[in-house]
Amino acid sequence: MPDVNQAAQLLVGGLAAGTLYALVALGIVLLYRASRVLNFAHGDLATAATFVAFTLMAGGWGFPLASAAALAAAGMFAAGVYLVVLRPAREATLLGRIVVTLGLALVLNGLTTAVWGAETKVFPFPLSDTRVYRLGGVVVSQLSLGLMGAGLVLVAALYLVVQHTRAGLAMRAVAQHMEAAQALGIPARRILAFTWGLAGALGAAAGILTAPATLLDPAMMLDPFLKGFAGAVLGGMDSLPGAVLGGLCLGVLEALFAGYVSVKFKTTFAFLVIVLTLMLRPEGLLGREVRRRA
Repeated sequence: MPDVNQAAQLLVGGLAAGTLYALVALGIVLLYRASRVLNFAHGDLATAATFVAFTLMAGGWGFPLASAAALAAAGMFAAGVYLVVLRPAREATLLGRIVVTLGLALVLNGLTTAVWGAETKVFPFPLSDTRVYRLGGVVVSQLSLGLMGAGLVLVAALYLVVQHTRAGLAMRAVAQHMEAAQALGIPARRILAFTWGLAGALGAAAGILTAPATLLDPAMMLDPFLKGFAGAVLGGMDSLPGAVLGGLCLGVLEALFAGYVSVKFKTTFAFLVIVLTLMLRPEGLLGREVRRRA
């Protein structure tokens, strides 16, 4: 009979990891809904923003102010990428736009390595991974609780922006039908730039929350990005709630798989999820089924 405490411990750990995957997945889905672009530079931009926060804190800035500045810088950079790079290439094929974002990822990774070096660094964080709390038979670190709480706040903030602001209404209109939105007077170019900026800030937040749980280095977001992408596919590439659900489900399934099956294949489990999802339900858990007429 499975140990209930062990299962609960794995569940908590999976939810903490799944929160980070959900934040990455939200940024990926936000851009895909708005501009049908899979941004493979999402993780590298998050890494660069985290290094910016690290540098500001090393210069004497407090964690909240340094993090806010890094999020703002990532948002402005992502909006600039859309206006300067992606918008002129809007007539390119889907593969061509993917190659553009891949090239941008390589450039960002190279610049990050050149500026900050390839050696790992410890990211200062106000919460401790060694201070723990006992909830029954489950041990939860202060850091894990903080990550889950911060993730919940960010998801709620995004929901409020998308569902209860004029900018969010314009974002939904542009994502639904850009030409019709423009005919109604919505400035689609500015709205898309705003969407890219919002996704960039979300990615930066995911990077800042990931860094304390790992060591800070130029490749630290590779694994979270791949897991976030898998979560987006699992939840549905056109569904923001699906991105959250997919990220959380992936984190929990991954933790249970590592705990009861094999730790060795934990990293490849996300790719198995992608393959199974595309085989059994290509639109994802909460995605809309697309029907085409012959």
